[in-house]
Amino acid sequence: MAADTSPAGPVPGDGPAGLPDQALADISLALFHLRRVWGKPDLVKRIRAQTSAGPGGRPLQLSNLMVVHVVGGLSLECANREPAGEVTVGAVAERLEIDPSTASRLVGHAIDAGLVSRRPSPLDARRANLGLTEAGLRVKQVADRFRRAYLAELMSDWTREERTVFAELLTRFTNRAAHSPMDHDVNVDKIFQEARADPPTDT
Repeated sequence: MAADTSPAGPVPGDGPAGLPDQALADISLALFHLRRVWGKPDLVKRIRAQTSAGPGGRPLQLSNLMVVHVVGGLSLECANREPAGEVTVGAVAERLEIDPSTASRLVGHAIDAGLVSRRPSPLDARRANLGLTEAGLRVKQVADRFRRAYLAELMSDWTREERTVFAELLTRFTNRAAHSPMDHDVNVDKIFQEARADPPTDT
């Protein structure tokens, strides 16, 4: 007799009797659309246009902006620590959720573009302490200004209270997601396993 692979009870977060929570469905769809909107090529082009070219006339790459944003953020966090910390390639890899070798390559590109500096670590000679150059700082400031202007445009008809509540809830949601990331490989396998086991239902 085949083992019963059906869930023992309602899926956590679902409504009564295991019925899908419409709010969760709406959030899932909204996040899908948000990813598509934020990743549109025209947005990337607008950021590049506002930050112009890098030193030597090289066009800025999206990966450069990612590294600049992370190194700038980590530098601020480290400066507020006692004793002050360091920005390493490992920290960049962890923040971007990529492997260290990929992070090292992206950081190298940002250094070649003149946006990030690399200094020997006074704590460990085997490590490099990263920071933003003047050009990198300017790029970060312009990119931050662009993002704020874009968000202000999207939320122009929102009240101050609505913005505040949205910021609090989105920050809470993002922090929780960062501490409990979805294992996409495992979930894809489960999706196909359950799809083969369960008969189709009307939606």
